[in-house]
Amino acid sequence: MKELIYVHLNTAHQYAISYGIDFHDFVQSLSQELNHLLLLKHEYGGADFNMHTRFNYVDAGEVRSLLKEPIAEYGDFCWLDFDDMEGLNELEDQEIAELLYLGHCKHHLRVPFYSKLNNRYAYLSEEDEWFNKTYYRYLPDFYFMLGRVISFKLGYFRSEKTFFSLRKGTSFPPVPKEMVASFIDKMKEGMVISLAKSVQSRTKVEIPVWVVGDYINMDEMFDEYMNCYRQPPDGRFEFDKKTREWSVCF
Repeated sequence: MKELIYVHLNTAHQYAISYGIDFHDFVQSLSQELNHLLLLKHEYGGADFNMHTRFNYVDAGEVRSLLKEPIAEYGDFCWLDFDDMEGLNELEDQEIAELLYLGHCKHHLRVPFYSKLNNRYAYLSEEDEWFNKTYYRYLPDFYFMLGRVISFKLGYFRSEKTFFSLRKGTSFPPVPKEMVASFIDKMKEGMVISLAKSVQSRTKVEIPVWVVGDYINMDEMFDEYMNCYRQPPDGRFEFDKKTREWSVCF
């Protein structure tokens, strides 16, 4: 489990590049369950085949099985969600070509939201969790997901590494999406949320945030983080142990 979450948000084209959030984290932290998945790049042996698009797909009921797979070992793992087979079978040649390009280049010819699919996401990863690029039809879905991932990972470090002293069995509530969204300017620049550098006192837990810049190479991102973390953070998520509420500080 990565102790660092990196996010670079592009609001104009509705995508976020991230490090430290894998497929399991993503699916478990969404505001609603995924429907069917159209697989553009994958190594999943349990997928079905759609003759019209020549892509594999996973039924909504099989997503839980996919969660058990070693996705990071697939190399490329790229998909879009979709509502039903009827819409999938209505995709035109140009749209199928756009999806082929999207899976191959991990970039869009046009922003990848299709009325026939009614997809909320386009998820494109290399060595899942190391480099993920995800398009969001609705950016509040991203803020909601990230708020849940932060609390989930913080709880993991508390339970597995005895980092934080909350009552046994007590989990951290999700960071409200409005508080996550308050970091939008920093996310546009590229920011790191460092669970490893979290600090606790008797009354609260503080998670520092540093602006590190726009990166595609995550080794370079980590090098810059190593230069930044000795400096005062650019912001913090703060959890009050008594009220069990989150706040932010800049």
